[in-house]
Amino acid sequence: MPASNGTIVVIEDDPSIADLVDMYLRREGFRVIQTTSGEDGLEAIARERPRLVVVDVGLPEKMDGLEVCRSLRATSDVPVVILTARDNEVDRIIGLELGADDYVTKPFSPRELVARIKAILRRAEPTTRREATLLRVGEVEIDLARHEARVRGAPVALTAREFDLLTYLAENEGLVLSRRQLLDGVWGLDWVGDDRTVDVHVRQLRKKLGTELPLSTVWGVGYRLG
Repeated sequence: MPASNGTIVVIEDDPSIADLVDMYLRREGFRVIQTTSGEDGLEAIARERPRLVVVDVGLPEKMDGLEVCRSLRATSDVPVVILTARDNEVDRIIGLELGADDYVTKPFSPRELVARIKAILRRAEPTTRREATLLRVGEVEIDLARHEARVRGAPVALTAREFDLLTYLAENEGLVLSRRQLLDGVWGLDWVGDDRTVDVHVRQLRKKLGTELPLSTVWGVGYRLG
């Protein structure tokens, strides 16, 4: 299949895993750039401007996957999927707080990884229904056509997942939404993971948008915007 779906950078030092991910992504029409270190990965990202980045947490050099994510988020909002052999809640939360859009624990199904990647890319791009649509909640503007959030006119950098969560909350302004409802509406019905992922992303939205975002916690239930 020709590479028609854009470029994905894969940062993985294990050649067998990198080649497996490469093969499945190419089958879906993606162009894949492989690198084996965080430093080379960041160079490839700056050069190639990919649609998405897949990065292993346990890279062997000075810059591990979490450090790659931290460095990347200082300059870019490209979607990031973390691969990790660390089945540890703390590591997963750190990755999400650093701006990763999703994480996949090794060993993993390459088909599931590709499905997660395609779901993130679908959410990262505005649909025809949303073109030229602007949502406002308090002092926060959500420009769906530009995929941009603004506070008092100033753009605020959000990850693809953070933007989708903010949009979903705004589209349901005034309603109390449970974590399960948010997971189903933003992450998808087939998403498997801890529902506290929602809490991590809500915390990031509050950190980035500040008190201008009228997002409240309804204890024992979920969250309400507006």
